[in-house]
Amino acid sequence: MHPIELVVTTRGYPHKGQVIENVHMGSVAVVDTAGRLLWSAGDPGYMTFTRSALKPFQALPFLLSDGPARLGLSREELALLCASHSGEARHVHIVRGILAKIGVDQDALECGCAVPLYFDALGQTPPPGKRWTPLHHNCSGKHSGFLAWCRLHDQPTAGYVDPDHPLQQAVRATLAESVQLPQDRLPIGIDGCSAPNYALPLARLAHLYARLAQGARDQRLGGALEMLFDAMTARPDLVSGQARSDLFLMTAGGGDWVTKIGADAVQAIGVRSAGIGIAIKIADGASRALHTATYSVLDQLGLLDATARAQLERYRQPPITNARGVVAGDIRPLFTLRRA
Repeated sequence: MHPIELVVTTRGYPHKGQVIENVHMGSVAVVDTAGRLLWSAGDPGYMTFTRSALKPFQALPFLLSDGPARLGLSREELALLCASHSGEARHVHIVRGILAKIGVDQDALECGCAVPLYFDALGQTPPPGKRWTPLHHNCSGKHSGFLAWCRLHDQPTAGYVDPDHPLQQAVRATLAESVQLPQDRLPIGIDGCSAPNYALPLARLAHLYARLAQGARDQRLGGALEMLFDAMTARPDLVSGQARSDLFLMTAGGGDWVTKIGADAVQAIGVRSAGIGIAIKIADGASRALHTATYSVLDQLGLLDATARAQLERYRQPPITNARGVVAGDIRPLFTLRRA
């Protein structure tokens, strides 16, 4: 199987018809809590670098070591461990607090520096000449969790992003056990924040999120997954940020959906009440196509009530406007999920 045409963009004039201009290929996998494929589009086995959708599971070794209790981390701090945060003041404050609890400063973070995501999300221009710190990087929460594991296990903090560091070996081993694949079948790559990242068949990523959504009911990782689910769904504003898609999605889900986007158009969703996990990948990495595909999947699965529809309307078939604000076309889904 191969990716299929999931989303298109159109261009034309109102009342004169729209012509397809761009086509975004991709795949969708929907599975149950046992990992059985329920619905799909394209290739549900498509090998996909998980990017930031992996963050809750990169935090697992820390939680499985009873790290939150031993180091006194709060639910809000756990949410930051799973976050692609926007670098808002509250995000930076919480990450700084985690570092203070474990006794390291921001110079120990190996994620690099980046312009906070809230500028782009809110349509603002970053101030010229402003210098940013690693705290503002959207992955600084994840990296503070990495450092917390190192402190907990008396391992060196320097070089913690190296694939051979004991921390990253623990992450890889835990992930392999969680997805029931040998470690040598987990392709490895360098993520945008310099940490190792792994590619999985899309359906395996969906299964991880089906299990995350079940939380305490998961037979293998229940306690840790419940803590992560609780933190992420209670504080989606910390996992994401103002005007960001994961905040909109988890708000629309009303505590029932746990979601995480990944760079280059990866989206993973777990739905507790339905007992399912969803994973979506747009092959060319276009986020505008991802958001519309995500809305369509949720709609086709019957998960959108009137309130959720209103909250996510911006993604259903968003208009494409030009520099004058004139509508020139739109973004629309082109696929139908097929039952397995």
